[in-house]
Amino acid sequence: MSNIGSFGRVRVFEDFLGAPEATAMTTIAASIGGVAYVSVNEGTMTALVDEPGGIVRVTTDTADNDNFAMYAGPFKPSDGGVVMEARFKMADITTGAIYCGFTETLDATTPVMPAEFDTVTMTYGGAGSMVGLQFDSDGTTDLFRAVFGDGGAAASKADANGTASVAAVNDEFDVVRAEISTDGRCSVYHDGKLIKQIDTVLTTTDLQFAVLMIENRSGAASVLEVDYFYAEGGRDWTV
Repeated sequence: MSNIGSFGRVRVFEDFLGAPEATAMTTIAASIGGVAYVSVNEGTMTALVDEPGGIVRVTTDTADNDNFAMYAGPFKPSDGGVVMEARFKMADITTGAIYCGFTETLDATTPVMPAEFDTVTMTYGGAGSMVGLQFDSDGTTDLFRAVFGDGGAAASKADANGTASVAAVNDEFDVVRAEISTDGRCSVYHDGKLIKQIDTVLTTTDLQFAVLMIENRSGAASVLEVDYFYAEGGRDWTV
């Protein structure tokens, strides 16, 4: 269908230049710029005013499985494809887990990790589809893994326990990018390198949220620092 307006793409790019110096997080969703955030139990969000370029530090609450998610959407891949990218680092990788990418299932009150890795086994949460990169300190080895899931299991053609990438490193920035094309081809990148690409993983009319999420794996707080968060998709002119 031809465009009926001048803005066919919907996008958010948040550099956190205007992030508050201190904000208490709650289980009620709020937002900074065009990015929403929500957490299980309270924590804090603080702007790093002693570093340039806009960096926000998130500190979770201290119980096991307390978490934090920033997200945008939903986006529909069939409307011209979708992409998200974030640059972030975790202060201590031994304390928690990370997920960055797209997920169809997102509880905006009590978020749940889309994919979790325990010892040598990946578990896919929710009934919807997902495409992203994850790390979990519950795993036997501290590696990032590309995941493609649908219906609570690995998607067709995907590695059941994720596609292993490089090791996670304390206090080192990572750049993660996830893409879903209009024909269902899904790609996951880490620091500019393609980790895995799979054709026809999911239904392209399913709505997807771009999400960056951290979750505790012990009775101690986890710290996530985010430099930027970007997500883009096409506008549905039929609505």
